Amino acid sequence: MIGIGARLALLSLLPQSRLKFMGDASRFTIVCPCCEATLTVDADTGTLLSHEEKHKPLSSFEDMVKDLDKQKQTREQIFAQEMSSHKDRSRLLEEKFQEAKKKAEKDTKVYRNPLDMD
Repeated sequence: MIGIGARLALLSLLPQSRLKFMGDASRFTIVCPCCEATLTVDADTGTLLSHEEKHKPLSSFEDMVKDLDKQKQTREQIFAQEMSSHKDRSRLLEEKFQEAKKKAEKDTKVYRNPLDMD
């Protein structure tokens, strides 16, 4: 916990537009510069009494529908890309398998399992 002097020093750093003292001077309100939330702090202990987030305006129904349409198009594009890559992948794997099979047929060296050498 920080002392009263440190708390007063911190309060002096805040712009006055962000700091509002309540009527009884036992608590004060701070508006966060980042998220614009309202914080109510006890002046004696320095503890946070309440926190209220800034109310975000709701977008219109048409904007929400447009966002959903954009998300749908993005999903469909990603799905199409994955399907085409899957088709190519099976063809590439088949080619690699055939090459390995030809290489194995040309190789005449006998491979033995090291566990069978007993």
